[in-house]
Amino acid sequence: MSDETSDDPGPVSRVYRTVTPGYRGHDDPGMNAVGWAILLGLMVMFAPLLPFIVIVWLISKVVDALTPGNHL
Repeated sequence: MSDETSDDPGPVSRVYRTVTPGYRGHDDPGMNAVGWAILLGLMVMFAPLLPFIVIVWLISKVVDALTPGNHL
């Protein structure tokens, strides 16, 4: 490695103008509807799996309660 000190350029001191106008967010009802439709579709698709998820969760809780060990 070199013992020379590196010149840190520091923060930008010059600002460039641009012709692009700034972007301000806006509501997009069409995309909101698409998002809600995807969420609803996922809920309908995963709803039949919910009983199996609950059963696995309950079995894990019972096994944790029956096995000796550090319980927090």
